[in-house]
Amino acid sequence: MTILDRLEKTLGRFAIPGLIRYVVALNALVFILLTLQPDYIQALQLDPIAFRNGEVWRAVTWIFIPETMSFFWILFYLIFTWWLGDMLEESWGAFRLNAYYFLGMAFCIVSAVLFGAAGGNFFLNLSLFLAAATLAPNFEILLFMIIPVKMKWVALFSLIVPAGYLLFGPLDMKMMVVMCLGNYLLFFAPAFLKNRAESLRTGERRKRFEKALHSEQTIHICEVCKITEVSNPDAEFRVSADGKEYCTEHLPSRAKQA
Repeated sequence: MTILDRLEKTLGRFAIPGLIRYVVALNALVFILLTLQPDYIQALQLDPIAFRNGEVWRAVTWIFIPETMSFFWILFYLIFTWWLGDMLEESWGAFRLNAYYFLGMAFCIVSAVLFGAAGGNFFLNLSLFLAAATLAPNFEILLFMIIPVKMKWVALFSLIVPAGYLLFGPLDMKMMVVMCLGNYLLFFAPAFLKNRAESLRTGERRKRFEKALHSEQTIHICEVCKITEVSNPDAEFRVSADGKEYCTEHLPSRAKQA
């Protein structure tokens, strides 16, 4: 039983069913609020200085800020996030999805407080998508509602921005990427490393088997033509009166008859 299994057994009753649906609904409300009063975003953002000065509500309100303020894209954003939440909850159950999401929130908050960079909703929502793509890599989604694309390819494409931060960004941005995707790493890296190690062990065993197969000592060898049971699996061998072994075609007795 894993740590997560034990936690679910103890704390599972506190899980919030449909958590991401509530987040999506509040994203929609905040979108309307910010459309009417854009300045309110200053009170909702995960500002590390304001958070340390006692504005603790920012630890939660930042997740309700939508990634887009476009009337055209907000509908796709909300529907897609809702769908991701339902997909993960159906696969994991409410408790594991709650643990994954709240862990991602916690890492983003720590990143903001320690390094001054949190990444906003982008990384938290990206962690949801990466989880779904890992669980169902070949599931096809309609890109722009038109083009069918497997989730694994979209996931790889979505990692371009984080990879750019890791390669070329300053230290705080590098730490932000690692911290804000920490929930994904904790949930999936152990299984990935275990499978990778098992694949390497399987490959090594296969190499040793093939090497042993090709270097296997032969039992039978014809004194005349030198074929063996390895080179000619269908050949039959006999020991002649002289104590030497021959294939049936080169037996001395058969040569005398000829």
